[in-house]
Amino acid sequence: MASSALLAWYDEHARDLPWRTPDRTPWGVLVSEVMLQQTPVRRVEPAWRAWLARWPEPADLAAASPTDAVRAWDRLGYPRRALRLHACAGAIVERHGGQVPADETALRALPGVGTYTAAAVAAFAFGRRAVVLDTNVRRVLARSVAGTALSAPSQTAAEVALADRLTPADGPSAARWSLATMELGALVCTARAPRCDGCPLASSCVWLAAGKPADEHAHRRRGQPWAGTDRQVRGKVMALLREAIAPVPAEAVLAVWPDRPQLERAVASLVADGLVVPGPDSNEPDADEPATYRLPT
Repeated sequence: MASSALLAWYDEHARDLPWRTPDRTPWGVLVSEVMLQQTPVRRVEPAWRAWLARWPEPADLAAASPTDAVRAWDRLGYPRRALRLHACAGAIVERHGGQVPADETALRALPGVGTYTAAAVAAFAFGRRAVVLDTNVRRVLARSVAGTALSAPSQTAAEVALADRLTPADGPSAARWSLATMELGALVCTARAPRCDGCPLASSCVWLAAGKPADEHAHRRRGQPWAGTDRQVRGKVMALLREAIAPVPAEAVLAVWPDRPQLERAVASLVADGLVVPGPDSNEPDADEPATYRLPT
């Protein structure tokens, strides 16, 4: 893998993103990594700016309510991330005096922070050497080194070992290499329409040299549609509750979607995720069915 060519390309083509600037904070990097999970940059950037303007430090978010976090999350999708980020802020205050820890083990112990996010924060916020493997990095390594169209559906030990071997030894260089590889996957070595003619790794890419063989896992990569799914129904329920200033009557919630069984399933999943709280009827506190629904407080 031609690392020097990759880094030169990155210096010229890297996007100007606020969580990469010299004045970035560890908290800003952590928030960006949580928001960027399954959400494109164009949607994250304005939400990130608004979030950091409102809650510039973990203690600021920890002092807010879960309801505030869910409302501010708005339509970024997968709103459980808002609750996890709120819980994460509380843990940072309680365990680390309000400062995001630099150690990967300590980061992984925070609510909602997994292996990738911990590595990304350690690398991009603190300049530590970490193996940062997101979807884009996995795809670039799969093509340029392993010669496959896409990485396996689930991360493998071999991928981690390969990335570890290729990641530079010193922290700042490792972080820059990870960012460059990630950016290449996002802008050039994309999943569906790679621009191989503009790729700095074209001369050494094993997949390109082999004639771009087809993806052996294609039959397992069917994308989930949005229209008509439980995710769409969940989004409608959450939109209704975010806009409400008081608990919403159950009949109003149940009117947002015509398929009653699907709607009830979606509401039940939101309750199970802690995103929606059912409330009893004040006149019938022992009623079997909820009379209202609200966001968590």
